[in-house]
Amino acid sequence: MTAPAHALRFSSGAGRGALLAAVLASGMVFLDSTVVNVALPRLGAELDATVAGLQWTVNGYALTLAAFVLLGGALGDRFGRRRVFLVGVAWFGVASVACGLAQDTGALVAARFFQGAGGALLTPGSLAVLQASFHPDDRGRAIGAWSGLSGVSAALGPFLGGWLIDTLSWRWIFFINVPVAVGVVLAALRWVPESRDSDASRTGGKRFDVAGALLGALGLAGVTYALVDAPARGLASAPVLVAALVGLLAAVGFALLERRRGDAAMLPVGLFTGRIFPVLNVFTVAVYAALGGFTFFLAVHLQNAVGWSALKTGLATVPMTVLLLLGSARAGALSAKIGPRVPLTAGPVVAAVGLLLLRPVEAGASYWVDVLPGVTLFGLGLTLVVAPLTASVLAAVPDRFAGVASGFNNAASRAGGLLAVAALPLLVGLSGTGYAQRAELTAAYREALGWCAGLLLAGAATAALLVRRPPGEGVASQT
Repeated sequence: MTAPAHALRFSSGAGRGALLAAVLASGMVFLDSTVVNVALPRLGAELDATVAGLQWTVNGYALTLAAFVLLGGALGDRFGRRRVFLVGVAWFGVASVACGLAQDTGALVAARFFQGAGGALLTPGSLAVLQASFHPDDRGRAIGAWSGLSGVSAALGPFLGGWLIDTLSWRWIFFINVPVAVGVVLAALRWVPESRDSDASRTGGKRFDVAGALLGALGLAGVTYALVDAPARGLASAPVLVAALVGLLAAVGFALLERRRGDAAMLPVGLFTGRIFPVLNVFTVAVYAALGGFTFFLAVHLQNAVGWSALKTGLATVPMTVLLLLGSARAGALSAKIGPRVPLTAGPVVAAVGLLLLRPVEAGASYWVDVLPGVTLFGLGLTLVVAPLTASVLAAVPDRFAGVASGFNNAASRAGGLLAVAALPLLVGLSGTGYAQRAELTAAYREALGWCAGLLLAGAATAALLVRRPPGEGVASQT
């Protein structure tokens, strides 16, 4: 593997500065993927939202993030990863202010759509700049540190959000992004070197697959709208059926278009010629669907059914923070030594056991007896997965496609969470203002966690059966 010019070393000041910028930026995006869940009961009451309103508050952000994160990676590869990264950070900060100022559900959802688009520009860049800028000998360590610290930001989000919600207002979970965004811009301008795909001119120059991006977004939007709107309108209603059909046709059109465009496509089909890359992304969808569904239901259930405050609800996930902080780098090193199959199989199984332990939680539950064991096991399972999965996805493609590969894997993870939040309330029969009714919410919560545990076990089976590393070869050879 050839080192890039002026490659950063992990122990250097510039290397630590670049890592800081990447971690703060991705942490800001991950934070808003989790912290909003804690705020849902409070903002739902203040804005008089239904279950569908809460779903769109989460999914409006996840939809544009998942739909355009691949385009964000491609833009970075061609125009410059640092440049697109900085645009995304500024965009995200402005959108966060709009979220905090929203006066009704419609305005909040619209701002969340806008915020997700900014996240789609900065998310792939936060990882791609590390892959492209660090010396090959230090990339594994840098990615492991990024995975662990970014995961900590995601897990810390509910705690920080709970404190802000109880002390100030749910609006401050968005306003807090502004100083973080300013810090990221300053750090990136000083320490992150510019990088781009040197073969961009050969693969289409600066012409972009806009049609592919729009078809991908339309596919996700159609399916999501159908799932969210089905409880109110009925599965057989015309709007639901039309939305589902449009989504499916757009998804098929996206696949056909990308195949026809070849190397000029936003998603080059050559990435899927190897077995490991598509398998890892199927695994990603399953695991992150479970994570998205679990975090959506847990935050609402602990507050509206168990009776905890927003701060106590956030504190419930602290063991996940500690485990991700202490264990992600070790999990990445273990995967590099023995291959990704074992951690990617064991992690989801451990996490599924944690969810099953959390199912009986109800009013009067003890944190130490009823919640801590399940959250700890779930966090341990997640720790085994995050760093090995990230490193394996990037190693499975050539370096020049780092942004596209990162973008697609992020899209897969966001799409998994998006579809879970859209589908689970329908599957468990939760609609209208049912999230405010203790008995109805408790029954839905228990059934939803059963579905999430099943998704995790499906991911474990996928890894056990299909993830392989040939003897004497690294994961990177499977391209």
